[in-house]
Amino acid sequence: MNGHKVKVGLMGLGTVGTGVIRLLEGHQDDLKQQTGVQTEIAKVLVQNPGKERSVNVQSDLITTDPYSLLHDPEIDVIVEVMGGIEPTLGFILEALEQGKHVVTANKDLMALHGAEILKKAAEKNCDVFYEASVAGGIPILRALVEGFSSDRITKMMGIVNGTTNYILTKMSQEGASYDAVLKEAQQLGYAEADPTSDVGGIDAARKMSILSTLGFHAGMNLEDVSCKGISEVTSEDIEYGKKLGYVMKLIGIAKQDDELIEVSVEPTFVKNSHPLASVNGVFNAVYVYGEAVGETMFYGPGAGELPTATAVVSDLVTVVKNMKLGVNGRGMVAPYKEKKLKKDEEIFAKYFIRFIVDDKSGVLSQVTKTMADYDVSLEQVMQQPYNKDHKAELIIVTHSSSKKSIQNILTQLEMSDYVNEIKSFYRVEGGE
Repeated sequence: MNGHKVKVGLMGLGTVGTGVIRLLEGHQDDLKQQTGVQTEIAKVLVQNPGKERSVNVQSDLITTDPYSLLHDPEIDVIVEVMGGIEPTLGFILEALEQGKHVVTANKDLMALHGAEILKKAAEKNCDVFYEASVAGGIPILRALVEGFSSDRITKMMGIVNGTTNYILTKMSQEGASYDAVLKEAQQLGYAEADPTSDVGGIDAARKMSILSTLGFHAGMNLEDVSCKGISEVTSEDIEYGKKLGYVMKLIGIAKQDDELIEVSVEPTFVKNSHPLASVNGVFNAVYVYGEAVGETMFYGPGAGELPTATAVVSDLVTVVKNMKLGVNGRGMVAPYKEKKLKKDEEIFAKYFIRFIVDDKSGVLSQVTKTMADYDVSLEQVMQQPYNKDHKAELIIVTHSSSKKSIQNILTQLEMSDYVNEIKSFYRVEGGE
């Protein structure tokens, strides 16, 4: 920090980088009141200096050389909004090596290399903040670290990917097919040309690994998250769910029982009376259960130029305040608990199962017996005629059962001579 001025190196001038500049320029007086210093962009790293942009940046601030930011002794903070893993990881580690604080919106990087980055930051007494990496403008990470610091979090459940929430909302409200809505989402810019990360659940899984690491103080990795995407969800599934009182959402769940942890991302039927059921479009929401506080929900836009930039600038303000107080690098709590993951027989939930059976007497009792063999009982049952001779569609919702029992039941049903096809099965939440 040089007197009453903090200089920032901005890496990336896409959607979020543009928003950061807008906020820093438009809110300079407010930021100065909060921090007591002026915060200014000293250099901006771009790929294409000649590209037309919606914000005006002085040409002498633009550079294509990352080391002109990383090795500039006057730059105090690096704000990374360029995305990607390489070469971004190297840039951030070098920034920390040079004693610069880091603010990033890069969920992929923090999910995969967060431990390495935070370790380097601790060695150099530097801040690393990454609020914008999860749920856009919703201040969920700060809430977990600061707001719940005196509580013990037992469960986090949320919608943390706007693209899939938009697709499932449109499928639910309009009865459209997955393929049709995905195409529309791509045309509107909500989904990438290659949507695999979003619709496959990978983006949400990365965010849940970050949330569970902070919430449970254990170093959770992407491979610890059981992940299933939405590409196999059909409009028929959604309609049957509606009839039983449920809404389909891609839900991330992180749960801790007696130090044992489960983290998953999967299409889930949420009871229509649960607050998450009414979170529609590209909005995100995270439900947090604390032993002391009970249930809380954080809701807001999960992406976009200004919501995400707001989270970035909020982190930047925290860095500057820490610089004034001389406490950089002291606010981070590294994971300190041993990671103990649940086995399938220790993961309990309700399940929705839809299958085609022979339409004759005794079939339902056979299904019920198969389930009873694994100590699983039924909460809801619905039978519909199927469009083939002497076939019926059977839809059931179980009481809370272990994941292992459900897997065994599905195997038994597939092998039976009275079940023709298992159409789908999904986790069910929010009906307790």
